[in-house]
Amino acid sequence: MHRGPLREGEWVRLTDQKGRRHNFELVAGKRFFSNRGHLEHDELIGREEGFTVASSAGGEYLVFRPLLSEFVVSMPRGAAVVYPKDAAQIVAMADIFPGARVVEAGVGSGALTCSLLRAVGPHGHVLSFERREEFADVARRNVNQFFASPEGETHPAWELRLGDLAEELPSVEHRVDRVILDMLAPWECVDAVAGALTPGGIVCAYVATTTQLSRIVETLRAHGGFTDPQPWESLVRDWHVEGLAVRPGHKMIGHTAFLVTARRMAPGERPMLKKRRPAPGAYGVDYDGPRPADLPPQVAEERFDD
Repeated sequence: MHRGPLREGEWVRLTDQKGRRHNFELVAGKRFFSNRGHLEHDELIGREEGFTVASSAGGEYLVFRPLLSEFVVSMPRGAAVVYPKDAAQIVAMADIFPGARVVEAGVGSGALTCSLLRAVGPHGHVLSFERREEFADVARRNVNQFFASPEGETHPAWELRLGDLAEELPSVEHRVDRVILDMLAPWECVDAVAGALTPGGIVCAYVATTTQLSRIVETLRAHGGFTDPQPWESLVRDWHVEGLAVRPGHKMIGHTAFLVTARRMAPGERPMLKKRRPAPGAYGVDYDGPRPADLPPQVAEERFDD
């Protein structure tokens, strides 16, 4: 669907000489209008992407199909989108593989869903849960738009359900390989996730703040059925390269979210005890969150005044 001549019903991305971008669906007989005149859609349909075209007022545009990374940052939004740099990390670090059974909650605007569907392929399955119907409607339209699904149909590997993951996940008939949690309080779903994940499966949480990060990491540790959680974030910095002028760009995609992954232990098995002691004061009297099951009592009670 993403190669060959441009076809009616596909979306294209026009970029002008100043880098301004326009995305629209190709419809025979329609016109695209901008401040540089208009273009006939019929001039684009049937041509191989990667060409330039001039508008009626002399404006030049470069024409390509939008990449997934370009589509998700310009798609209509109900909720905030998972940015491409984080979606790429999730697909790689949560090891989303062809044929995988993946659960996602919540679906947001469908940005991550598109990446997951690409990764699992035609023989995998992505089950997305969303509490809010208006978000689900936006996500459905975006996913169907990107994959050019026929009217009334959706991606064959995708199932979208309205409901709460913690309540609905136990009713899923088969165990799943991966669970991706993009929600306000993912720690509330840890028990349900543990029951649904196959041994060796991966849970990946996507959270925005340090308080959320701490809570999900410590809840996974305290559960005892997962390996020690691995938290991180990724930063992306572009570079300006022009002759001898080689320097970091002025724009940078800094913090968007934290990611946390952990693997499911086999039933009845627990992760190995950590050899090193926690940092001084880490679980002192001021800490009131979940505590690791193997935490020595004296460490939990210590108070470091110096």
